[in-house]
Amino acid sequence: MPPLPPRWDDAARWWDEFRLAAAFLTRLPLGPSAPGGETPLAQASWAFPLVGIIVGLLGGVGYALAAWLNIPALPAALIAVGISIAVSGGLHEDGLADTADGFFGAADRAEKLAIMRDSRTGNFGVMALILSVGLRAAALAAIGPGGRVAAALVAAHALGRGFLPLVLRALEPARADGLGAAAGRPEATIAWLAAGLAVPIALVALDFGAGLVALLAAALVMALGAGVARRQIGGYTGDVLGALEQGGETMVLLVAAAWAT
Repeated sequence: MPPLPPRWDDAARWWDEFRLAAAFLTRLPLGPSAPGGETPLAQASWAFPLVGIIVGLLGGVGYALAAWLNIPALPAALIAVGISIAVSGGLHEDGLADTADGFFGAADRAEKLAIMRDSRTGNFGVMALILSVGLRAAALAAIGPGGRVAAALVAAHALGRGFLPLVLRALEPARADGLGAAAGRPEATIAWLAAGLAVPIALVALDFGAGLVALLAAALVMALGAGVARRQIGGYTGDVLGALEQGGETMVLLVAAAWAT
């Protein structure tokens, strides 16, 4: 029988799987991920959007503190983005850089995968990171008061992570080893539970109209990115998942900024 989400009354298993997701997606000291380390990451992927709430809130706190110290909006926004990167260990940014280097720096599939596995960052990776950080910071600076910024960050991090299990369902691993393949393939129930948690989080955090547009924009960009990955390398890797998260997160913040202005 395939693994399913925990029973509603199995609080210990919910907590174990949440800790596993948080241990993978952040650098927060939440202790051992699961008894014996036997739970695959895909099984715990329903909790990805909940981890996103934590990352977004910490970034929002950083922005609020910076604003309280009369730091201008753009530097405060850069601080908020920096905190979210620090909390997540730069996991998704690293994936974005490696994916940009691989997809734009080689012509054939094998060479793309080899470049993506290389820990060094090339020109395309650097440019992708500058664009990602710059767009997110500029969007946050345009949103306005700290409460709005925190809400936008919560929505962005929840949606960016919450749609990833659907990508794991839709694509095949591009190679037999690596982080992406090791994560496993979540059951449809788990993948849709993750998305089902992310959507109301975004709708509550943002105005309903802004939240609806943001989730559609994030879903579209991530779906298009998944299609590009299928054509480029035949599926996903851990780096591709990181790049897709960055695309979804950025789109949510851009929509929130457009709505605010």
